Amino acid sequence: MTRVWDVPVHDSTRVRDARVAAEGAAALAGLDRSRTADAALVATELATNLLKHARGGQLLVEAVPLPSGWAGSVVVQIAAVDHGPGMCDVPAALGDGFSTAGSLGAGLGTCRRLADDFDLHSVPGRGTVALARIGGAARTRGRREPAPARDDTPTPSDDASCPPAPVSARVGGVNIPFRGAECSGDAWTCVRDGDLLTLMLADGLGHGPEAARASTAAVDEVRRAAHLPPAELLRRLDGALRRTRGAAIAVAQLDERAARLRFAGIGNVGARLREGDSWRHLVSRPGIVGVHRPASLPETEAVWAADRLLVLHSDGLPSRWAPPAGPRLLRADPAVTAAVTVRDAGSSARPVRDDTAVAVLSPTPPDRP
Repeated sequence: MTRVWDVPVHDSTRVRDARVAAEGAAALAGLDRSRTADAALVATELATNLLKHARGGQLLVEAVPLPSGWAGSVVVQIAAVDHGPGMCDVPAALGDGFSTAGSLGAGLGTCRRLADDFDLHSVPGRGTVALARIGGAARTRGRREPAPARDDTPTPSDDASCPPAPVSARVGGVNIPFRGAECSGDAWTCVRDGDLLTLMLADGLGHGPEAARASTAAVDEVRRAAHLPPAELLRRLDGALRRTRGAAIAVAQLDERAARLRFAGIGNVGARLREGDSWRHLVSRPGIVGVHRPASLPETEAVWAADRLLVLHSDGLPSRWAPPAGPRLLRADPAVTAAVTVRDAGSSARPVRDDTAVAVLSPTPPDRP
């Protein structure tokens, strides 16, 4: 089941809760004592920053698969999300000695050094999302840093006479359980099989442990059958979920060599694809996987290129939400994009109605490994 620690950070007493959450996620990820301590320190620093600079926020802690798409390796992911004043100069904020609160200014620099992956997105007046992943391989620490924003991303041609160049991709996501529950009824996974990258998001019917059992069964089956095309994989999942309450499921499969994306979905799950400067909905068929599967499952196909971005989400998001905007998000870690999507879709006037999961597929920037 998808265990998520959703820690609201509004006073200093919750900093300890952030540290305990990181230690719990590290145990699930199988980290050793040294890397567990690193994860706890990162969570402490990010929670402290929320109090100092944003007047509070939310810390999401989870053990997740590596974002490369290879199933099996698990890391601790810590996302700090706030609606605070934001940062005018992100590169300066990441340097040691920079502070707007009279402190030593070492918090974000420490997080970046300890994490295997670290990224940060901030817009003045909108808030900040900081994301860190800590794994077990000490040799990989600090290998990636946030890249500067660029507005000159080329738009490849969709002309059929010009075969698309291979474009690699990366994945990431966030998962928020309903009303602070320990387990989310939503789940997502991504599995690589040769040139195929298969991304699946499942929303177990309802919420709570039984919903989580359904979405977990979907994750397990995808890891066994990720080589199947989306429609066939959904048929396979329908059989695997027959003894559960069922789930709404979306499957997107990218052939990196052919630069083609295929999609199919059943139930109330959303999918939006960014193509250049516009977004389009990828439509799922009515039904519930494991309970009522539609007779036909057409697949949607699209060209995948360096300006594409795919967002899959459960119905925890409001029905009307604005897709993420800005050239920086094309280069951001996909989990950052997912967290920004959830943050900007929610407000006190539009409370979360259910478990909420968002998974993002984005091109790998040319300067990233």
